[in-house]
Amino acid sequence: MNTHYIHRPAPSLVLALGLLANALPAARAQDVADLPAPVRGIEAYTSRHTLTNGYGNWHEAGVRGQWGVNSQLLGMEIATMRRFGESGRFIGLSDTMTWNEDWFSMLSVGAGDGAAYLPRYRVDGFINRKLLPTRQWVATLGAGYYRAPDGHIDRNISLGSTYYFDLPWVVQAEIRFNNSSPGGVRTHQQFVAATWGRAHHTQIIARHGWGAEGYQAIGNGVSLVNFDSRQSQLTLRQWLGPQWGITAGLERYRNPYYSRNGAKLSLFWELP
Repeated sequence: MNTHYIHRPAPSLVLALGLLANALPAARAQDVADLPAPVRGIEAYTSRHTLTNGYGNWHEAGVRGQWGVNSQLLGMEIATMRRFGESGRFIGLSDTMTWNEDWFSMLSVGAGDGAAYLPRYRVDGFINRKLLPTRQWVATLGAGYYRAPDGHIDRNISLGSTYYFDLPWVVQAEIRFNNSSPGGVRTHQQFVAATWGRAHHTQIIARHGWGAEGYQAIGNGVSLVNFDSRQSQLTLRQWLGPQWGITAGLERYRNPYYSRNGAKLSLFWELP
């Protein structure tokens, strides 16, 4: 799976599940480091990454919002970025549905503007089941389809597990199996994550992922194929007022061809 693709319109799973554990609808994010947004809120962010071996720098800015309606949480994100010397734009939509006190699901769609490193379009879906009498354990089954501008296709299936200890800890693990074509390149990746803290106060999230990637487009018709990579993230979400705050994060990514180090800063508002 191309780990450098936009990961967010799927809202962050750990925090989304956190809200749902309390029977509230929430969006699932693609990147655990993206902490959960409120049921109604907006967030503006910017990030910068430096790459080794002459791959240039990455820049990105965007805005995302979520709006709860009855048992649904609707999400939208718009982002603009520059990676591998090419500018790109991305838009994503998501809908998280709470079916009853035990089951909830999420469907997201997204599309790029033709930049090589963004999807022509992608679709991701997840079904979640709360387990145990206390509903502190959530099991997740997911599937995704990704079509790239160069014609290659990724299909994936994922299995995830999230456990909510008594405050302040949440832990999560996931494994994703991916099949890329042409070539039938089969890979898998996994991650573990831990969240410490409380919403409306301070939250710290640590995440580490590793595994193999099938394809990674780097521009000019060039792709890296079937290689190992690792990614670590550390994120702080700090409320500065009753309804607003900041998120700051650091990230390190490595593969056999280059290393990437970066930082992200965002400002979020909860709406009444």
